[in-house]
Amino acid sequence: MTERTGQAGDGTGGSVPTTPVCYRHRDRETYVRCSRCDRPICPECMREAAVGHQCPDCVSEGRRSVRPARTAFGGGAAGRHGYVTKALIALNVLVMLLSIASDRGGDAAAGGSGFGGLMGGATPLTQWGGVLGYASYVDFGAAHGIAAGEWYRLVTAMFLHYGLVHLLLNMWALWVLGRTLEAVLGPLRFLALYLIAGLGGNVAVYLFSAPNSTAVGASTAIFGLFAAIFVIMRRLGRDTSAIVPILVINLIFTFTVPGISIAGHLGGLVAGALMALVLAYAPRMRRTVFQAAGGAILLVALLGLTLVRTGLLTGG
Repeated sequence: MTERTGQAGDGTGGSVPTTPVCYRHRDRETYVRCSRCDRPICPECMREAAVGHQCPDCVSEGRRSVRPARTAFGGGAAGRHGYVTKALIALNVLVMLLSIASDRGGDAAAGGSGFGGLMGGATPLTQWGGVLGYASYVDFGAAHGIAAGEWYRLVTAMFLHYGLVHLLLNMWALWVLGRTLEAVLGPLRFLALYLIAGLGGNVAVYLFSAPNSTAVGASTAIFGLFAAIFVIMRRLGRDTSAIVPILVINLIFTFTVPGISIAGHLGGLVAGALMALVLAYAPRMRRTVFQAAGGAILLVALLGLTLVRTGLLTGG
């Protein structure tokens, strides 16, 4: 019932319709109707539409029936805001501050040996969370490292840095590459790419570096992003000529600058490329399932390599 009728007493004995009332507020008269369902709506119930106004029920129904926008690779459109990229940068900065605080007056921020002393030195936090294969600390007899069961190092190392210069270089690259990839892939797929690339680089450090050496830095994940943006742009048919020189320059630095983990950079590059191939070339039908399965296979492979290296170091 959308209108009230009654005997108006017009002198002829007939009934005259009264003013329509809002279907949600029966005490409010209105001549405005929903452009979708034609029910009377009062000013409080009016919702702006492309044509005229709609009632709250029709607006809610329309939102349920409209599929959310997706990227070319199945990700959410929220990626264009770069929330994950910003969160990763904030997390790295926070960990750097904690690392400096843990050093208590040392060379955590600068004054280390790298880049003519511009890089920072080790801190208790980098010692705790860096990629370490299997070794005893100077003041302790017990063995530490991934082979000793400290698997968390494979993750924590990608959020630790040796000083502010190390941090700033990586965060600048993450800001430039991350926003582009997150907008194309969506937040969740971009985060999966970042973590798989970082983990892949750290596993490579564990496999190919000396067991008593320590490595930290987001550059394992950053190199994965370099590889991924090349794969993604090629998949979209876009020009990649500007990406190749930057990647080559970074590889030259990797092999020529002392103190840089070659294994970590190359491992991140390979892992990032493989994850990007999974995300970019997944078939459109059941794309999410294929992407999740591909990521899981890469994760299992990395964990398998870690187990093999652990067995070699411990004799198990």
